[in-house]
Amino acid sequence: MTPLWQREPVGVVGLGLIGGSLGLDLMAAGAQVRALVHRPATAERARERGLASAVSTDAAVLEGCGLVVLALPLDRLLDPDPALLAALPVGAVITDVGSVKGPVLRRWRELLAAGGGPGATRFVASHPMAGTARAGVEAGEPGLFRGRPWVATPEAGTDTEALQAVRELAEALGARWLCCDAEAHDRAVALISHLPVLVGAALVQAAAAGGGETAAGAELVRALASSGFADTTRVGGGNPELGMLMACANRAALLEALDHYRQSLASLEAMVAAEEWSGLQQSLARSQALRPDFL
Repeated sequence: MTPLWQREPVGVVGLGLIGGSLGLDLMAAGAQVRALVHRPATAERARERGLASAVSTDAAVLEGCGLVVLALPLDRLLDPDPALLAALPVGAVITDVGSVKGPVLRRWRELLAAGGGPGATRFVASHPMAGTARAGVEAGEPGLFRGRPWVATPEAGTDTEALQAVRELAEALGARWLCCDAEAHDRAVALISHLPVLVGAALVQAAAAGGGETAAGAELVRALASSGFADTTRVGGGNPELGMLMACANRAALLEALDHYRQSLASLEAMVAAEEWSGLQQSLARSQALRPDFL
C-alpha cells in the first residue's frame, strides 16, 4: 500500500530546524506539505525557502492532513494552543519530535482521550535523533535525518497503522527506525543528549574562567581553541532555551546522568592528583575502546 505521507497531505506544526528540514525533504520527495507557524514573518520566509506547499498562521491549514507532525518546542508541546487541538483532523495520525517522551506521551494521551479529534490511539510519540546548533526558520536543511536514529515510544494501545505510518515517514527521510519504552528513551537521551549539553556548557565556562585571570590569558585561550574544543563543546553552545526545556522536562533522568558523570570525573581527577599515570592511561584506553559503540 502507498504510504500515508504520499496518499494524503502532511501537516507540519513549526518550521524550525526539525520542522523545516522535514518540509524540505518531504517536498523534494513529492509530498504535499501544509505548515502551521506562529508568526507572519516566519510564514513569509518559509514560503521563500520552499519549506512547504502551503504555510499559514491559521490552524485551518491542517485541514485534510492525514499525518500531522508536531515540531514544536517542548513547552508548547506540553501546553499546546487550543486552536491547534481543535484543528487536528479527525482520524489523522499525530506524531511529535520532542526530545523527551514520557511527559509528552502522558500529556497528549490526556488531551486526545477527550474525543472529537484523532483519538489517543492515533498519537505516536517519536523523536528523530538529529540536529545542529542552529534554530529558527533559517535552520532547516535537506538530508538532516539521513542515517540518524528515529525512535518511537508506542504504548500497548497505540494504533498499529498509525505507528506504521510514522515509520514509513521516518524511513522515507533516510532515518533508522527504533522502538522502545518512553521512560527507557528518556533515561538514554539524558546520558547521550541532555548530559552533553550541560557538560559542553560547563567546559566553555571553565575555559573562560580559567583563562580570564588576565586579558592576555583569556585572549590566548580563545586563540588556541581549535577543532577538538569545537567538537566537545558544540551542543553546549547551542540553543539555550532548548537546553533549559530539556533539563526541565527530563529532570530526574538528567540528575542521574549528572551523578554518573560526576563519579567518572572525580575518578579521573583522583588519578591525576595522585599521579597514577598508569591507571589514567588504562582509563583512557577503556574510553577509546568504548567510544565506537556510541557512533
